Amino acid sequence: MNKLLLLLLCVAMGATLNAQIESPQPSPSATVIQTVGLTDITIEYSRPAARDRDIFGSLVPYDQLWRTGANENTVITFTDDVSVGDAKLAAGSYALYTIPNQNSWEIIFYANTDNWGTPQDWDENLVAATVTAVPVKRAEPLENFTIELNNLEMDGADLEISWDDTRVSVPVTVPTDSKTLASINRIMSGPSASDYYSAATFYVESGKDLQQAYEWINMAVEKNPNAYWMWRSKALMEAQMGNKDKAIESAKKSLALAQAAPNPDYVRLNKITLEKLGVKM
Repeated sequence: MNKLLLLLLCVAMGATLNAQIESPQPSPSATVIQTVGLTDITIEYSRPAARDRDIFGSLVPYDQLWRTGANENTVITFTDDVSVGDAKLAAGSYALYTIPNQNSWEIIFYANTDNWGTPQDWDENLVAATVTAVPVKRAEPLENFTIELNNLEMDGADLEISWDDTRVSVPVTVPTDSKTLASINRIMSGPSASDYYSAATFYVESGKDLQQAYEWINMAVEKNPNAYWMWRSKALMEAQMGNKDKAIESAKKSLALAQAAPNPDYVRLNKITLEKLGVKM
């Protein structure tokens, strides 16, 4: 009996120790997801509160690197190459650091996003872009640190960082015009070789109209005559349709292109196909 009570006591103590108290975070996390033109911009950050403290020049010292928020890195992600101010920035994710000052801020896009706060070993080679912005006084103090994308237009927006009585803004330009023109040109010129190939492959693999699939694979190789993988699909379709001579011709074409690429896997697959079709290799 005593052993049973001891066991139950141990279980109860273990459950108590493993329990976690849920409480609100002093600097809650936030995520901003905004489409600007045709580009998605995501910002993940934490939002500390002022709590009657002097912020810039005190809690956040001037002329020192600041994590720009609280807790983990503030991370901003672009799905396309963009411009921030006059600086070019490749698509991807960046930690957002700043160096505040009374008269100007440096906004830094840093390629390593795995730091808690600021990096222990700053690597200048990881600085993807630096932009200078002039701080302005807000009409009303803002209690919680805030990052927003405002003044949205078709080709850009303003990245705004605000807290207490201070706001800085950086223009972000997105490639809406070039992406739209590329889309128009692609659609107006008709399906690509990859479109025809994908459609043909789907029809074959799902057991649909083989003749239609064959028409599409012919269009695919016409548009991309060096695509050995498309010629192989064409050979397999011709073999399935009972057209041995054409299947051999297409398999040999695929083999030659795969050897020139070189792609040993397709070389091997084509040799196997040709042997099955009665060609000695």
